[in-house]
Amino acid sequence: MKEEERDNYYVQGLAVPETPEPGAEPKPWSKTAIVGQARPRVDAYERVSGTAIYPSDYTFANMLYGAILRCPHPHARVKKIDISGARQIDGVHGVLADTTTGGDIRWPYVMQWPYEAEKISKLFDSHCRFEGDAVAAVAAATPCQAMDGVRAIKVDYEVLPFVADERQALKPDAAKVHDDSNQVNKQTYSRGNVEQGFGEADVVLEKTFRTACELHTPLELHGCVANWDGDRLTIWESTQGVYAIQSKVAELLGLPLSKVRVIGHYLGGAFGSKLQPGKYTVIAALLARQTGRPVKLFLAREETFLVVGNRPPANMTIKAGIKKDGTLTALEFTGIATGGAYPAGGMTLLDWLVRDLYTCPHVKTETTDAYINGGPARPFRAPGHPQCSWALEQIIDDLAVAIGMDPVELRFKNIPTVSQGREGTPPYTTTGLEECITKGAEAFGWQQARQRTAAGRKEKGHLKRGVGMGSCVWFAGGGGPPSTMIVKLFSDGSVNLNMGASDIGTGTKTIMAMVVAEELGIKPEMIQIEHGDTGTTQYATSSGGSKTVPTEAPTVRSATIEVKRQLLSMAAVDLAADPADLRYNGQYIEVAGAGSRKIKITDITKLKKRGVVVGVGYRGPNPENKVINPFGAQFCEVEVNIKTGEVRIVRFLGAHESGRVMNRLTFDNQVFGGITMGIGLGMTEFRVLDTNRTGKMVNRNWHDYKLPTALDVPADMISIAIEMPDSEANNTGA
Repeated sequence: MKEEERDNYYVQGLAVPETPEPGAEPKPWSKTAIVGQARPRVDAYERVSGTAIYPSDYTFANMLYGAILRCPHPHARVKKIDISGARQIDGVHGVLADTTTGGDIRWPYVMQWPYEAEKISKLFDSHCRFEGDAVAAVAAATPCQAMDGVRAIKVDYEVLPFVADERQALKPDAAKVHDDSNQVNKQTYSRGNVEQGFGEADVVLEKTFRTACELHTPLELHGCVANWDGDRLTIWESTQGVYAIQSKVAELLGLPLSKVRVIGHYLGGAFGSKLQPGKYTVIAALLARQTGRPVKLFLAREETFLVVGNRPPANMTIKAGIKKDGTLTALEFTGIATGGAYPAGGMTLLDWLVRDLYTCPHVKTETTDAYINGGPARPFRAPGHPQCSWALEQIIDDLAVAIGMDPVELRFKNIPTVSQGREGTPPYTTTGLEECITKGAEAFGWQQARQRTAAGRKEKGHLKRGVGMGSCVWFAGGGGPPSTMIVKLFSDGSVNLNMGASDIGTGTKTIMAMVVAEELGIKPEMIQIEHGDTGTTQYATSSGGSKTVPTEAPTVRSATIEVKRQLLSMAAVDLAADPADLRYNGQYIEVAGAGSRKIKITDITKLKKRGVVVGVGYRGPNPENKVINPFGAQFCEVEVNIKTGEVRIVRFLGAHESGRVMNRLTFDNQVFGGITMGIGLGMTEFRVLDTNRTGKMVNRNWHDYKLPTALDVPADMISIAIEMPDSEANNTGA
């Protein structure tokens, strides 16, 4: 690279942050030049041009294709299986079933807190407890031959009674999913005395709500490519966390971690459904070992509707008490949900908003998880929260009507400063809920909109409009250890960032590059990123739960600061100065107060000899006895056709407080994506099981399962960022 070209990579006039003393944790930046901007993705060209290679793009010269035979019944036993027909199909090279390799592999469906793996399936279980459970698998030269092989397998099933509705599952005469009760787990929580709270109330309301089951269906299908090199296994998987895949596959196959490499550079959507391996991962590995050839196994779209996970349906009853001045006195919540046929987290965090969102001294909750003959639940953009929010926010609105108070004002009366649902009620590091509601209502024109829509509802005509709002807090979002990052600065001033975290479409790579750029005073274009590979990158937990930026960004910054410390020490030799008297200024290192005494980074003698400076960063702990949570408030205007029942969303506004906004473009797009997914849950998406005759899913395709499209979301969507950089959360304030 020519020197004048290299100079263009530096941010001119940037006051680079001072380097803290060794061992001292840096404070969040006071001002930033790069972090906080609306910047395009560092890999935007690769994504839009088609040159980005996703796991589903991988092919090898001698690759085989896998396919899985799935149980067609919601509840059945395999009495007899004959795989001989599959072996006779042209192109078939491998067949797996309970009678072959893999039949003894135990499969833990449990993946969500607070469960333990009480109910264990097998990789190919002769007792199939939901439609779509794996029965056998085939590897063949082409996808069509693999499917022909699957169809040639003959299975004799004993069809068993089923239960497909969690409300029916808990009745004494319901069919049993396992041999014992259909009740998986019951949890209770209480503080204060709800009966006392209801006695103190001027108004008490009780209502019951239900949300439907929403299915995971990201654009890139679930699957992987598996290949063995001797006793070493490599997997290219569409995953949110390569190390999570590595650890579980190694455990299930009895391999050392060092013998399993997982690569996942790009990911075409996940939303919580790809935090762990699927049965397809292990099946692909076993077929590859059996055949001695790479095996590609990606599920068909119809399969994903059955097996990759869902946001569980929830049945919720809330009883709420309030005084005439708007003070909440008591909340009582009962919830029933289902994680499917295995303990997969049906009611995980279902009651959290009742516990924690609004100040209330007397709270009691009870949540019950029930088995049904259905596919497993999976984390799905804030497990439990949207379902509970649907119920809680409606009862809050009803209370406001009952006491004649504006719904916004009622929420102002009950904003918390501590996390009431946690032991010891620790304070939040920031509490942005009040500002979210205030600025959101102002930008939305809340008062004017209420008056206008109320007047319109009194007029003649079949189109009526209304407005509503809701608040939220997310249980997680503060990140934390473990995380390790390596930043390498080369002799020409360019930089390599090495991290294990996956970029699940949320711009993780871009934000981490911005952190390095901010600290070094260079442009993000100068940074090359390695990520998502257990063989070459550093350990990271899976990307999910809003923890990636607050976990990885502080680690990246720490590694970058370590690079700066080493450069200052090296430059001190050339400048014959004390390192404490030197200042890092992007392109130069200079002696403080002596602007003429400076040296270009690329001219430092030791750097030129070494060729590279390596900084390693680690994520420190979160502050003790503090809670780091993001808050939000959303406002919406809808139009209802009272003749047909059709609902049209006219406009939507979201105000969210997430600490420092790292990339405004990414932040806004995440808000819009979340709104769109919420519209799907509220209006168009629901799993339909034939609860009476067959127990089967009847809308397992994109035609009948209605994902929201551009026609279902309003053109008028606004995102408001409530920036409250959090000096206690971590060294970036995110």
